Amino acid sequence: MNDNTTELDQLQSAYTGAVAQWIAAIKHEEELASGNHSVAEVNAWEAAHFAEDDVRGKVKAAKKAYEDALRRKFFNF
Repeated sequence: MNDNTTELDQLQSAYTGAVAQWIAAIKHEEELASGNHSVAEVNAWEAAHFAEDDVRGKVKAAKKAYEDALRRKFFNF
């Protein structure tokens, strides 16, 4: 296996791992949005939303890195 394939495998793995974390964050936020809301529960729900948004940013960054590596491999830019 060459270094280019190894790099792509690592970037793809980072991206799919980030997506899995994002899905978990969305499900957690959904669980909190589905209950009876006390002030504490609303605060936890809002915190879950901010955590989901943070993970989403990591997914977007991992996706961009993987796409950029694919462009370099297939299109040399």
